[in-house]
Amino acid sequence: MTAAVEFQNVSRHFGQVRAVDGVNLTIAPGEFFAMLGPSGSGKTTCLRLIAGFEQPTGGHIEIFGETAEGVPPYRRNVNTVFQDYALFPHLNILDNVAYGLMVKGVDKATRYREAEAALELVKLPGYGARRPGQLSGGQRQRVALARALVNKPRVLLLDEPLGALDLKLREQMQEELKSLQRALGITFVFVTHDQGEALSMADRVAVFNNGNIVQEGTPEEIYKQPKVRFVADFVGSSNVLAPDVMKRLGGEARWASLRPEAIRLKPTGEGVPAKVLQASFLGASNRLLVEAGGAKLHVMLPADQAVPAIGSDIALGWGLADAHYMDDAA
Repeated sequence: MTAAVEFQNVSRHFGQVRAVDGVNLTIAPGEFFAMLGPSGSGKTTCLRLIAGFEQPTGGHIEIFGETAEGVPPYRRNVNTVFQDYALFPHLNILDNVAYGLMVKGVDKATRYREAEAALELVKLPGYGARRPGQLSGGQRQRVALARALVNKPRVLLLDEPLGALDLKLREQMQEELKSLQRALGITFVFVTHDQGEALSMADRVAVFNNGNIVQEGTPEEIYKQPKVRFVADFVGSSNVLAPDVMKRLGGEARWASLRPEAIRLKPTGEGVPAKVLQASFLGASNRLLVEAGGAKLHVMLPADQAVPAIGSDIALGWGLADAHYMDDAA
């Protein structure tokens, strides 16, 4: 099967800065693929390389089997949705959505019909006569999505599109984007620094750091089986434990990741001795900060479980498979 997007040893340097440094990547057709990483990790530059806004310093890029280098953005079957929406304030919503079709020379009746269908797709029927300033942030994001989809791209690029929305609206849009992607069957490439977004929406995730991919896999693999300390520390909440700490806790003398929700309270004398330093109520759970084996650990308890008093001595336990051992690389 021909890949939707393929990077072969791709680099992009800006002077002495290696923004992307030898990335190899294959994205399958119809896949919801997330590029996850902190600011400056190379994920957004990779997105811009796919879009054609940047050209690689080295390596080779293919989009559905066709060489992408030297092909301008408007000739790639790719569209981008940006975090800031990039809508034209002087145009109404229908003209904003139809703009790309107008540039392509599509006749007025056809482009308006297609634009109305795109607005229906993103649940904004009847909004065509309004201006961007009359819409909420979530509605403007839907308009930006409709404007990209009306061009019927084979690959849709989303550059931190939910970053400007509040938490409740972000969660709603996450569900809608995933549902829309499944219905359309086109390839979505989603760039984010938010681990929750990547884990909840993507079929596969590539974690970026220092210009390269440090791990790639399904959300479950990334979360439960981090290969290096950076991934364990960056994706979700984890207790990243040094070899000497693991040995004192009864494990192997290797770097390990132990998720807070995997740790359970045990009857005194039956587990690893620990002392409660702090307790925080988080709504659906309680988070403890404890000291055990000369290290501080976070423990996550269900909200309906009794919280031990601060300063009390407790015992901890976890399954052998819950302590995930990693490479020494940071």
